[in-house]
Amino acid sequence: MTDQAPHEPPAIVNLSDGVARLTLNNPRRKNAITLQMAALIEDFCRSVHADETIGAVLVDAVGGYFCSGADTRDLGQSSADPAAPKSVARTSAVYSAFVEIGRLPVPSVSLVVGGAVGAGLNLALATDLMLVTADAVLDSGFLARGIHPGGGHLSLLGRAAGYQQAIALGGLGIPLSGAEAVRRGLAWQTADPEDMLDAAEALVAKAAADPELARRIKNSAVLEVGPPAIPWTAAIEVERGVQMWSFGRKGRTGWDRKPSKPHVVAEP
Repeated sequence: MTDQAPHEPPAIVNLSDGVARLTLNNPRRKNAITLQMAALIEDFCRSVHADETIGAVLVDAVGGYFCSGADTRDLGQSSADPAAPKSVARTSAVYSAFVEIGRLPVPSVSLVVGGAVGAGLNLALATDLMLVTADAVLDSGFLARGIHPGGGHLSLLGRAAGYQQAIALGGLGIPLSGAEAVRRGLAWQTADPEDMLDAAEALVAKAAADPELARRIKNSAVLEVGPPAIPWTAAIEVERGVQMWSFGRKGRTGWDRKPSKPHVVAEP
């Protein structure tokens, strides 16, 4: 059985009224990022850069779960020999998917239904704003699997919500509910699944109506706001070597182990 129906790509692109929408389409694996999906995400980002009629981007997913991270089948292959060129290239391809989302020249919003884990959380955090369902589970997931965070994960958490949140999620493995993530500044607002697309479109309406201005504002925001610490691209390299080491500890069979069910911090 394949993860998509025949002829269905693992990422779907739509363009309407100045808004480019990228929809992850791997629901049978909770929209895990495959190498093919990563390549399509990069293609999408290149098209947004090239098309100056686009003023905003939405990133969502088919089904009831945003993204469960990198496909464990690819990670399992990488863990066999993490220093091998093919392993590095495979991991870097997944990194590139959310790095290019983070480099988009227009404001971007992720629509997180159900949850986001590991590289899936990186993808959500790479956008400028995150909408979440109140009961979504935002989970670093790396510690539970015995590997070091990767893809600049700690940098993304830190720039979104500060050092304590980066340590809590990335260092202590504490997941947050969507409602708690909003309260702590990790996400922008909650919405019911059936209302989320309307809420996202309302947020980006002005940017979509004036793409030229939206692009100039986004460029200024990146220059002015930062992040002020090391660049995200540098953080990726800091984490890369240690994550490869942690892959090596696991070997091929380590990916068969399911992480324990997280205890989610809910709103008081």
